[in-house]
Amino acid sequence: MIKVFDFDNTIYRGESSIDFALYMLRYNKRILLFLPDLLFNLVTYKLCLVSKEKLERRINDAIKIIVRDREELMRLTRSFWQENYYKLDDRMLRRIDKNDFIITAGPSFLIDAIKNSLNTSNLICSEIDWDRMEISHFNFGDNKVKRYSELCGDKPIDCFYTDSFNDRSMMAISKRVYYVKNGNIKCIK
Repeated sequence: MIKVFDFDNTIYRGESSIDFALYMLRYNKRILLFLPDLLFNLVTYKLCLVSKEKLERRINDAIKIIVRDREELMRLTRSFWQENYYKLDDRMLRRIDKNDFIITAGPSFLIDAIKNSLNTSNLICSEIDWDRMEISHFNFGDNKVKRYSELCGDKPIDCFYTDSFNDRSMMAISKRVYYVKNGNIKCIK
C-alpha cells in the first residue's frame, strides 16, 4: 500500500516556500522586489487561476535576483528549519511510512534539509539547475504525475493527501483522496 502526501498545508502548516521567502527578507532585501508578485501568484495558485508556465517564469525571475550563491542559500535553509520545524504536523508525519512518497512543488533544497524527519526518503520536488539559476523541473500540476510515473511506473497510489485541487491529476490516479485543511482530514474519493 503506497500513500502519497502533498507537503505544503498538508504536512507543513502553511506554504513553506512563502515562509522561506519571508524568512530570507531578514538577510536579503532584494526579495521585497518580488514579494507582492509572489503573494499574488500564491493566491491565484490557490484559486487554480494561474498557469504552470506563468508561475514557473515568475519563480525563475525571482531566483536569478534573490539567490546570491548556493552556500548562502543552504545556510539560510538550515537556519529557517531551526525556526520553523514546529510547523510540521506530527499527526501527518506519523501517517508516513518509509515506502510512501512526499510530492511537492516546493524546491528540493528546502525539503531535503529536513528529509530525515519525514519518515521517507521518497521525495519528489521541484529541482533547480544551479548553473543556470532556474527551475529545471517544476513539480506542479500534471508534472507531479509525470514524475511519479517516471519513478514508480504504474504502481498504484492507495491514498493521496492534499490541501489543493491543483492536484487534480494526482487525485485522478489515486484510489482514495484525502483533503487536508487545518489539520483536519476528509475523504473526498
